[in-house]
Amino acid sequence: MTKFARDEFDRVPQSSSRQGVHRLVASASRPALWPVLLLGGIALAVGLVAFLILPKLGFTSSTTPQAVVTADASEQSAAASPSASSSAQASSQPSPSDAPSNTPTPTTATPSTAPLDKTAAVAVYNGTTTGGLAARVAGLVQGGGWPLATVANWGGMPQQTSSVFYKGAAQKGNAEALGKLLGISNLVDSAEFQQPVVVILGPGYK
Repeated sequence: MTKFARDEFDRVPQSSSRQGVHRLVASASRPALWPVLLLGGIALAVGLVAFLILPKLGFTSSTTPQAVVTADASEQSAAASPSASSSAQASSQPSPSDAPSNTPTPTTATPSTAPLDKTAAVAVYNGTTTGGLAARVAGLVQGGGWPLATVANWGGMPQQTSSVFYKGAAQKGNAEALGKLLGISNLVDSAEFQQPVVVILGPGYK
């Protein structure tokens, strides 16, 4: 017992709940997770059905193999058309053989029925660096029965080979006979010279 008198704070009922600072602290409420889990399970089930069951039922892509083959065929035909057009253009262009040629046509010394007229004067030119070659060949020509026109060194374009030039078909027989006599096979029908028959000795002639 205390020596102080009892007051109103000493009269506490036995069954009374706590008040004031003695209140219970309410626990924080947690959000419910079951709706989220339910939606996740439904989405997973729908994905499995779309991946496993729908292909077996025939629900596939609208692109068929036939469409793919048609597209490939169209691409191949488009690729082939430029090459066909280029071939047509190439065939339409004239070939070099179609162009007219103004250069003299060389012929080989073959036997023919061309008349032989040894009254035509023959000119002999030395187109090589061998001194006295024109005079030596001119002696052979004169010994064969032809009169000589000019015997000199060649002052025109360099010659690649020895040639016998003749003016027209009337002198072809002379050119063939001179080619056989001198061992020259390149016979050229040309109107570039005043003389009816011209012999030009090219490199390598002996």
